[in-house]
Amino acid sequence: MRRKSRRLLLISSALAVAGFAAGLTLFALRDSVVFFYGPTEFAEKAPAPGTRLRIGGLVARGSLAHVGDATVEFAVTDNSRDVRVRYTGLLPDLFREGQGVVAEGVVSGPDRFIADSVLAKHDETYMPREVADALKQRGEWQRESASASVASPGPAAVAAAPTLR
Repeated sequence: MRRKSRRLLLISSALAVAGFAAGLTLFALRDSVVFFYGPTEFAEKAPAPGTRLRIGGLVARGSLAHVGDATVEFAVTDNSRDVRVRYTGLLPDLFREGQGVVAEGVVSGPDRFIADSVLAKHDETYMPREVADALKQRGEWQRESASASVASPGPAAVAAAPTLR
């Protein structure tokens, strides 16, 4: 066997092994590659208690309840299903009912979630893409909120932007 053909065989076998390893990794991570689960996906997948993941959607109106000093309970919804979330800590300033939110934590039971961090988007018209897609499929999408979320930056943002000279 010539030197060139040995090198080609070595390179092709290394690429095959790397491809196989990448395939196994993606297969093992197929359920956790998602940025977050919506409440409907959460209910369909029914993750086992103790599973760590992110859940996202809108804070359901009328669901926010303070339990003790720093603990709150609220429901995350996609207007189809709800998941009850319990969180202990400081909530983001923009957290409120009807607001888009992503909570990271562990599953505590069916439709129950204990969050250790809660994120709220800085734009008040934010809606997670999966929730917006679900609303569009059911015909409940509101065009006003869609156009507001892709609006150009306001004058304050333009004034604060650095200029190149």
